[in-house]
Formats: sequence, C-alpha cells, structure tokens
Amino acid sequence: SVLSRYENQITILSDYLEEFPETDEPVWILGRQHHLNTDKSKLLLDVSARLWFTYRRKFSPIGGTGPSSDAGWGCMLRCGQMMLAQALICRHLGRDWQWEKHKKQPEEYHRILRCFLDRKDCCYSIHQMAQMGVGEGKSIGEWFGPNTVAQVLKKLALFDEWNSLAVYVSMDNTVVIEDIKKMCWSPPQSSSVAHSSAHLHRSALGRNKNTAGFCAGWKPLLLIIPLRLGINHINPVYIDAFKECFKMPQSLGALGGKPNNAYYFIGFLGNELIYLDPHTTQSFVDSEENGTVDDESFHCQQAPHRMKIMNLDPSVALGFFCKEECDFDNWCSLVQKEILKQQSLRMFELVQKHPPHWPPFIPPTKPEVTTTGAELIESTDKLFEVEEEFEILSV
Repeated sequence: SVLSRYENQITILSDYLEEFPETDEPVWILGRQHHLNTDKSKLLLDVSARLWFTYRRKFSPIGGTGPSSDAGWGCMLRCGQMMLAQALICRHLGRDWQWEKHKKQPEEYHRILRCFLDRKDCCYSIHQMAQMGVGEGKSIGEWFGPNTVAQVLKKLALFDEWNSLAVYVSMDNTVVIEDIKKMCWSPPQSSSVAHSSAHLHRSALGRNKNTAGFCAGWKPLLLIIPLRLGINHINPVYIDAFKECFKMPQSLGALGGKPNNAYYFIGFLGNELIYLDPHTTQSFVDSEENGTVDDESFHCQQAPHRMKIMNLDPSVALGFFCKEECDFDNWCSLVQKEILKQQSLRMFELVQKHPPHWPPFIPPTKPEVTTTGAELIESTDKLFEVEEEFEILSV
C-alpha cells in the first residue's frame, strides 16, 4: 500500500530551476566544460547522452514475491546504476560518445543497457541490487545510502566478466594507491575458478560471460569514495574541492541528495549542482528479440535539474573511472594538485602505502558457487563473511 501511493507519481520538482541563467560562467559536466552563451545545445546533448534510470513499475516481483515497483524506495539504487552505467559507457564507447533519438547505436551500447534492465537475470538490475543489499543489512524495499549502494556495486561487479571492472570503495576517507594497483593488476583467475564461474553465469549473469575477463593486464577501475562532508549540513570548507572533482576527466559525478531522496550529480554551474533525478515512475521496458532496447525512456531529454550546493546532504559518494593505469596516475596527480594541497581540511586522503594498522589488503574475488538465477544472491554467504570480517578488523 505504501508503494502504491507512488505508482502514479510523475516527478519531484523541489529545487528544480527550469532554465539555465544567462551567465558567462562555465558549466562542468563529468569532466567536460561547456559555455551557455556559445554551446548550450552541446551541453544539453551531453546531458541527454547519460543513461537515466528512474523508478519503474510492473516488472517481475523481486525475489518472486517482493515488490514489482521500486517507486518510493529505489532512488539511490537507480543513482548507483547511473554512475556505473557512465563508467561502462566510458569503458566501451568513450566519454565523447553521444546519443541521438532514433539513431542506430553500436551493439556495445545495447549490451550495456541490458545489464540494467529490471529482470532478475540482468547483472545490475534492481532485483540483483536489492537482493545483494540484504547482505548489507538492508531489507528489500528499504532505502539505501551512498556507501551501501557502493558496496553492492562492488560485490555485483565480481560476477560481471564482460565489463571486467575493478571496483574500489575507499575506507575511512582514505584512498590507498598501492591497494588499487594491486587490485587492478591482479593475475587472472585459475581455470578451476573460471570453470565454476562459467556454470554460475550461464543463467543469472550469462549475458556478461566473456573470456576477456580472465586476461592479464590493467582492469578498468571504478573508484568510489564515500564521504561525510559535515554533520547536519555540508561544511562550506569542502565546496571548492567537491566542485573540483567534477572537472576531472575521470569524473563519474557523485551520489547524494537529501535524506531519503537521492540524486545523481553530474556537474555544476557556479554554486548550483546539476543532477539527474530518478523520481519519475515509468513502465518496465524489456529488450527486443534481436537484443536491442527501446531506449528513449532511458535518456533525460529535458534541461537537467539544479540545486544549491549548500542544500546537499553531507553524506555523498564520489565516483571516478580510470580505464588505463595512466588515467589513474593522472587522477592522483590532479588530486594532489587541486584538492589536497589547496585544502586545510581535506575531503579525503590519498596515500601511497597500505596503512600498517589496517588488515592486509586482499583483492576481492568471486565466490566459487554453482547456482543459477534467483539463487545467486543466496549463495554469496562466503563473500559476505569475508567482507564482514574485513570490516570488523578495520574498525
């Protein structure tokens, strides 16, 4: 009954400022600079190219008997999907890829989109995310925070062989360069693990099975940094550094918003943040027989929302994507130059070596299970036990 109240909701318009003001100030969108006076159309094209995930209704019940809509509770999960989708677009299509209505798109684009369809057999579906959240102490239908959705994405990525991402979620506001390089340069899995994994993915995540996932080399990095930028309100001392992150070419934006009201922040103009809003309820969309997806409802074709940065809840998560090791090295240099050296109170720390008082860093690996479909999540107890043990030790 609670969810049914949201079934007909169209959108939440709080903080929505319809038109961009006339200004000479640049607009930054995920590492790209735009000028409203000269290329507003390019700005709007850049925004509409981002995959936009919103509440959906009439999908198959989560877990077989759970909700068939995520309206009212799934906004942070949708924002997490948007951040991850942007990483996959950068990985396969490049940051400068553009979307146009009715224009034929490459197969990689449709394959990315299929990862997020609202089906239990799609690796980053609302079904998989909600059920994986149970291991993070969240009941199905319960609202996630930025850190929880980051942990869920990290675990689900272990089952995604096609994209083969290394997902690093920082702890204690600290990014450890040594640990990231160890994880991204991890050797390929053994043939025995690969064999058992192949059986696992035949149904639940089979669409992403690809032997390229076992090749040696730098695994593309999805770096997520959960932060607390104040107590009840964002501390103004962090604002310049927070905005600086959207200028970096590796930027995937930020997850955040207000209590129980999540947005995907993709840029800023002056002291206003620009974001995609998941609070629109649309009907479930499935793929066609040929594998393509009717994608018009997955792109926001209106001017993006904006909100004053001081209205931001202090609990956020920054995202960055580094396809190659040189991208990560460049990101480290930018952090040192633009954030750490400029701030008396730092948003986060970037350190070279693993802190000696922390437990040893062990790159996460996929649990050896042989199950399919909805049983996938129930068979990750081993993964949860390892994660919980590490978290207890780190505390």
